[in-house]
Amino acid sequence: MNTFSGYPNGFAYFPFLRTGWLTGFWLLLAASVAMAQEIKIPVPNTKTDSLSRSDSLAKVSRDSALAIRDSVFYTSLKRKMYKRKITRELHRLLFHDMYNSRQKTGTVNEDVNEIEANPFAAYRGRIINKIFIRRLKVFGPSVYDTLRQPRSWLERTGSQLHADTREGVIRRSFLLFEEGDRVSPDTLRDNERLLRTSNVFHDARIIVVPHNGSRGFVDVYVITQDVWSLIPSGSVGGFNRFDLRLDQRNFRGLAHTFSNQVLYNADDPFQKLEYRGRYVIPYIGKTFFTGQADLVETRDLKQYALRFYRPFLTPDTRWAGSVELSHNRFPRYRVFSEEADSVQFTKLSYNYYDMWAGYSFKPFFSFLGEGDDRTRLVVAARFTRLAFTTRPEVRSDTNQLFQNTNATLFSIGLSRRRYVRDVLIYGFGRTEDVPYGSLAAIIMGHDNAELGQRKYLGFSYSKAHYLESFGYLYGALNIGSYLRNNQGIEQGVLTLESSYFTPLRTTSWGNWRHFINFRYTMGSQRFNNEFVTLSGRDRLGINNDRLRGTKLLLTNIENILFSRLNIVGFRVAIVTFANLGLVTYQTRRLFQGPLYQGYGVAFRLRNENLTFNSFQIRIAWYPNIPGNSQPFRPAFEGVPTARFRDFATSAPEIIPFR
Repeated sequence: MNTFSGYPNGFAYFPFLRTGWLTGFWLLLAASVAMAQEIKIPVPNTKTDSLSRSDSLAKVSRDSALAIRDSVFYTSLKRKMYKRKITRELHRLLFHDMYNSRQKTGTVNEDVNEIEANPFAAYRGRIINKIFIRRLKVFGPSVYDTLRQPRSWLERTGSQLHADTREGVIRRSFLLFEEGDRVSPDTLRDNERLLRTSNVFHDARIIVVPHNGSRGFVDVYVITQDVWSLIPSGSVGGFNRFDLRLDQRNFRGLAHTFSNQVLYNADDPFQKLEYRGRYVIPYIGKTFFTGQADLVETRDLKQYALRFYRPFLTPDTRWAGSVELSHNRFPRYRVFSEEADSVQFTKLSYNYYDMWAGYSFKPFFSFLGEGDDRTRLVVAARFTRLAFTTRPEVRSDTNQLFQNTNATLFSIGLSRRRYVRDVLIYGFGRTEDVPYGSLAAIIMGHDNAELGQRKYLGFSYSKAHYLESFGYLYGALNIGSYLRNNQGIEQGVLTLESSYFTPLRTTSWGNWRHFINFRYTMGSQRFNNEFVTLSGRDRLGINNDRLRGTKLLLTNIENILFSRLNIVGFRVAIVTFANLGLVTYQTRRLFQGPLYQGYGVAFRLRNENLTFNSFQIRIAWYPNIPGNSQPFRPAFEGVPTARFRDFATSAPEIIPFR
């Protein structure tokens, strides 16, 4: 749930974060039916593309020129294990080379540059005669080699146990075009991205083939490959303490997500049995609305929420919006004061209502000249109500965060977005759609709060470039504040963000990239219990309540080597990282405080055919964290897949203080 008026992040839906040794057991159990696939980056040929194996193999051989080149260690191991039948079968189960090198000189980015030439442009304006849906098995084939066979009986068994997404569901809920429509190259390209970014599909491809005997008609083949959707996980600390979770990302082949988590702790004095559940129905019919219901019954949060929403899926989406209703109770909500170790608990209960709608259209004049066909002007309006039923005393100098509000926001934005395809960025081999473009928005509004009325004014701007020889560079500026009559600004915030990653480089060990992320946040006249923090996995990498303040500077540096090693279908990446951060309060200078540091190495594993997060074995060193008695921290943990910052406009929102 999105917060609206700078309210605590704790008001949002709590993600399922617990992991344990049983998680690793289930991962290995699921992996036994999940053999990884070779990475192939084809260059589509709009004149000859078909579903035949011979054509697919010819294109891969001719255009992408990718072939296996085992390392010395891998070749030696393979030769030794192939001497006996048992070890040969074990080798086939545990290992096969994943990241292929070129026979010719060059980089993967050269293929990406060729792929970016829209393969559907040659068929613009032709009429779609038939749409054929080809659903591939989870393990074995790929969208670029549809007839490739599973490598073992484990792969065949895994595919048989999985219920593929129903063809009718794909036709009704995931296609932006119908039979009888004229071919729009941008629409087909957007539809490929839409399929790939859903939780249901591992990869997707659309192929246009001229219809036999006609120059004005074409047939469209939609090729999809599901991810393995049923994921159990959890941890057990004995008969009196356990955490069990079962996620079904494609319930009965309907593309519905059904998540359940049960936690039990007999020694907990507040609540022994806890439950979290979520049900999501994506793209209801042809409306492209998503429905979501949440039920949470834990010791720290009771939440009942219902939400329907439709984002701007593509630049051609005209209407977007959402409606959300929720009731939330916090039996023990933590309130921090400026003193680092001062924490109080209070009871909170509130109802939250949120509704917004936006309209997108082409501007009346071109901003970028000829070819500026992906730029959109978007106007939107939003109304929210936050009504507390249980809370601490609210005064003008304390607990202002818990006041009742009725807020209205308006925004006007200019969005230009395109996408380029690449691999080995945040994924481990799947096709990734990298957004680039720009987004500028002005937000204005009125907040009828309990402690008085106030105006809001904000501005946000973001831009990204993707250059073959340089890499990907993203930058963003956000600034906003409430304005109260005769009292100046209130709850002001300024944030600067930047992220960069290098082009993919190939070595004898595998493929690697460098990543650098930068974030600066400054709050002005924030309420007395509002903070930003360096604590957390995506910040400094360690949890510590003392790493709080109203000003923050954070830099994350990572080097990721996507190795050639594949263990039981899991691809292995070696990560080295350095996290550096400064944090302090408004009355103090940022650079006078200590530079908090974290350094380490991690072995990260992921199977792209499965829906759960990556997991990693990490060893980190935190030399100067206050109150930390263990500078060296080993960990076995899940790692959520990072997401690109898109340039689609969404609901008008208060610039978040984070």
